Amino acid sequence: MDVPALRRRLLAWYGRHRRALPWRDTRDPYRIWVSEVMLQQTQVVTVTPYYRAFVARFPTLAALARAPRADVLAAWAGLGYYRRARHLHAAARLVVREHGGRVPDRPGTFGRLPGVGRYTAGAVLSIAFDHPLPALDGNVARVLARLHALPLSLRDPRGARALRALAQALVPARRPGDWNQTLMELGATVCVPRAPRCPECPVRRWCRASALGRPEAFPPAVAHRAPVRVRRAVALIERRGRLLVVKRQGPLLAGLWEPPGVELEGGAPAGPALHGALAALGVRATLAPTGESVRHAITHRRIEVEVWRAAAAAVPRSARLRWVDPAKPAFALTALAKKVARPGVTVRR
Repeated sequence: MDVPALRRRLLAWYGRHRRALPWRDTRDPYRIWVSEVMLQQTQVVTVTPYYRAFVARFPTLAALARAPRADVLAAWAGLGYYRRARHLHAAARLVVREHGGRVPDRPGTFGRLPGVGRYTAGAVLSIAFDHPLPALDGNVARVLARLHALPLSLRDPRGARALRALAQALVPARRPGDWNQTLMELGATVCVPRAPRCPECPVRRWCRASALGRPEAFPPAVAHRAPVRVRRAVALIERRGRLLVVKRQGPLLAGLWEPPGVELEGGAPAGPALHGALAALGVRATLAPTGESVRHAITHRRIEVEVWRAAAAAVPRSARLRWVDPAKPAFALTALAKKVARPGVTVRR
């Protein structure tokens, strides 16, 4: 493989075909960092409006560090994978406290911040500071596996090490950030997982998988975790146009808000279980089923939710309970909360 020619061809292609994305108009390491965190496991079309709103609300790292966690989660609400937001917020506070508010440009220092792994460090430091580090995500791994026709997967530790070595060997000393974005762009728009657009690929002449006529064989398919079916019931309790929500606890979506509910074991009836969950919160309510159901997904969990409404309710003062306007919530609502707050619809996802 003629590496200098490969680089020239790909960088020229990137200059002509790269998408106009808002985080590509800046060298501000904070904004680049925000974009890379948001883009983890989330598509560009979903991230773009969230990114614009987030940096408008928190235009600097110092502004993010000053913000209460609840405000950060509210700005993130609907984007999912909320641990990313918590880590970003904690890292911003650490940078202000220990680094004078400047994003560290040393790999070892930046890489020790909460939520910063090898990919994030490579992407941010190469784009913002021109460090010749690889940024190995799923798109880049797919491009490299196909170029070399190697059965390597990021999910396998040995495969990940081999792919990282290949990525590092290709990173140029000049324009490393553009180079990393070039590989990401190629994987996202041309060298896609299914039905890759090989005739449009600027480096097809060097691609061994294409020469074999089997580009989709690389990287090898990985068995996905089987989905877990979950039954749940929620209670919509309203008062003067506002909806009662409870703050979630535990490892999943902790700190977010949604209508009180309960998971249902096996074929257990919803009514008694939901009454019990409300009683544990100190809420007394007369409930009736609506006949509505909502389907929702969180990672590998497929949730079927029965929606109940309260004809009357007595609600105590509690730090875990709040009344919110579902159209303009002051707290970060879960995606499920937004779905069930829309009356008269059955949502499938």
